[in-house]
Amino acid sequence: MFTGIIEAVGTIAAIQEQQGDLQLYVRTGALDLGDVKLGDSIAVNGVCLTAIALPGDGFWADVSRETLTHTRFPSLSVGESVNLEKALMPTSRLGGHIVTGHVDGLGEIVDRREDARSVRFTVKAPAELGRYIAAKGSITVDGTSLTVNAVNGNLFELNIVPHTVQETIIDHYVPGRLVHLEVDIIARYLERMLGHRAEPEEHSETSGGGLTLDKLAEYGFTNR
Repeated sequence: MFTGIIEAVGTIAAIQEQQGDLQLYVRTGALDLGDVKLGDSIAVNGVCLTAIALPGDGFWADVSRETLTHTRFPSLSVGESVNLEKALMPTSRLGGHIVTGHVDGLGEIVDRREDARSVRFTVKAPAELGRYIAAKGSITVDGTSLTVNAVNGNLFELNIVPHTVQETIIDHYVPGRLVHLEVDIIARYLERMLGHRAEPEEHSETSGGGLTLDKLAEYGFTNR
């Protein structure tokens, strides 16, 4: 698990093809690897990868075909900057929100504009992810925990303050760039519990129990 608070910006140092998938060597820059051991998880642009070797200035990781299918990793290039975050420890502050490191889909930057010292972006999410994105809710973009300012269908807006621009790869974003999106995991679980997909009752795993809108109203969470 992660928080979406980027700890350092690293660099892709090597990409090796391995029988249909890849191995990546990531130089980790200012990221402290003193407490990282083989098998530990590090998020790279929001993708949870496992360290399989620690040469000293970075780590090697395997990238499976499953990951290649659902991320923009196939288009990574040597020298490209990436966001890095070590896995959450029980003693860590949860400064962002709960992030799993599992990418839900690829978004596209469709607009970038300056707003005083901040930068505003409009991002297009895949249609199937739109229902999980809410104004003032959280979303992870390339591993960075961000607050959604506004939503219009599957388009959403972000306001990025100077510190976040400086400490992440967000300053590289231009219209047309693809980014990794991970929606708020709480939204996914709520959908499942509320039966958003309206499974037939006889086939529903929550048939006869579970969380419903009527139950939420009963306990004072809605006005239904």
